[in-house]
Amino acid sequence: MNDAVIIEPTEAHRASIIWLHGLGSDGHDFEPIVPELRLPPGLGVRFIFPNAPMRPVTINGGMVMRSWYDIKDSDLSVARHRPDFDSSAVILENWINGEIESGIPANKIIVAGFSQGGAIALHCGLAFKQKLAGLLILSSYLPFADVLEQDSAQFNKEIPILMMHGEYDPVIPVGFAKQSCEVLQNHDYAVEWNHYPMQHAVCAEEIERIGQWLLGQLDT
Repeated sequence: MNDAVIIEPTEAHRASIIWLHGLGSDGHDFEPIVPELRLPPGLGVRFIFPNAPMRPVTINGGMVMRSWYDIKDSDLSVARHRPDFDSSAVILENWINGEIESGIPANKIIVAGFSQGGAIALHCGLAFKQKLAGLLILSSYLPFADVLEQDSAQFNKEIPILMMHGEYDPVIPVGFAKQSCEVLQNHDYAVEWNHYPMQHAVCAEEIERIGQWLLGQLDT
């Protein structure tokens, strides 16, 4: 539980955002974005950027890197990767539970993720057994859509979800991500969808909307 980049609030700790990086990156990846979100210090947000385990990644020639799950090929069907997903979900659950044990209510915790990290955030967040403040899913998709009903928990049936994607994403096609959004909406999840003229990345307009959305979920 100490393998993460953590940014403590300047005022009393009242909320937490746990943010998972993408393939081959680490907890420092989204660290520079924190001041750009322009969140009021009074929100008391602790940012936690966990590091994924080191593992061989098949699609990258078996190179060992930080990865939430192995990627065997360009097929984004991940049913065969379920054990990796479940083990990474346990890592995320432990971070969430650690914040709850420190005195932060579950409804003041947002789970976020980019690409691989977003898939784990969605997989874990929907199944978590307490109501969270929201899910922020960047350049990612819904894994195991065919078993969404079995995997999800009633506690988070009404959780706010913000999905954002690049129109020219060559890694996770925007159509595939939009399909994930529609599956969630068809299951009555409250999903806000935004897309931007970018590739597999983040942009200034997107960061501005993220800041507004985070404020809306936590300033209650």
